[in-house]
Amino acid sequence: MIDLNENERKFIDLHVHSNASDGTFTPEQVVEYAEEKELYAFALTDHDTVDGIERAVKASKTKKVKVIPGIELSAEFEKSYDLHILGLNVDYKSSGFLKIVEECRKSRENRNLKMIEKIRELGLPLTEEIIKERFGGASVTRAHFARYMMDEGFTESIKEALEKYLRPGACCYVPREKISPENAIGLILEAKGHPVLAHPMLYHMEEKKLDDTIFWLKGLGLQGIEGLYSLNTCEDDRKLAALAKKYGLFLTGGSDFHGSNKPDIDLGTGKGNLKIKKELLKNIL
Repeated sequence: MIDLNENERKFIDLHVHSNASDGTFTPEQVVEYAEEKELYAFALTDHDTVDGIERAVKASKTKKVKVIPGIELSAEFEKSYDLHILGLNVDYKSSGFLKIVEECRKSRENRNLKMIEKIRELGLPLTEEIIKERFGGASVTRAHFARYMMDEGFTESIKEALEKYLRPGACCYVPREKISPENAIGLILEAKGHPVLAHPMLYHMEEKKLDDTIFWLKGLGLQGIEGLYSLNTCEDDRKLAALAKKYGLFLTGGSDFHGSNKPDIDLGTGKGNLKIKKELLKNIL
């Protein structure tokens, strides 16, 4: 059990990625950096995998910073939206949870093989072996392909690769089978975790659509909204706080730190002014 009065540290970050998915820091390096930044705690929420959690927890044993086990699941909604559901403080060792996570991994791998073929059609000598050699056992995402394109000099930046070749509708993009929001939330609840809608403003829904979507997700078991986020404006923060209050949901906050894959977003502070108070942890512990 985490004691919120254990030390004088004030801030947390509940949305963090390591190189177990599409971040560039190892789980151990994330712990070291969080300790350097004097965070009270952070949640490791890699995409569709919990492979980095045990390593982060072990690395934190001699530190003041606490590690919250988490995950970020992609769920298809109305064939138009890719909703991201954070699972916070999950039992990442439960068998049922690990089974679904493994299915997500296989779906991602099948999609990645198809994307490799499309990238090869551009003239780049990409193979599955190259990806594994370069990125190890990571849960490979579009960000990995974008970094490969940049490293090979095919594009000038990761952002260019994502926007020109790897975004939905672009020549190298391949959609993958995603679980439904019902399954994502149910899986997190089954693993004794807390389902939270990540970065609601990034879905670019009209105000009523977002309201209706959150109401529907609440009925499925959604417990929280990521109301504090690196790309939010002050107005966004106010709108999300009002929606959380309206539907009896708690607020969380996270930077969405990815290391050098998102160089303008820093751990704990986002674009420089993010401050997520540790008191928010009371909702997920």
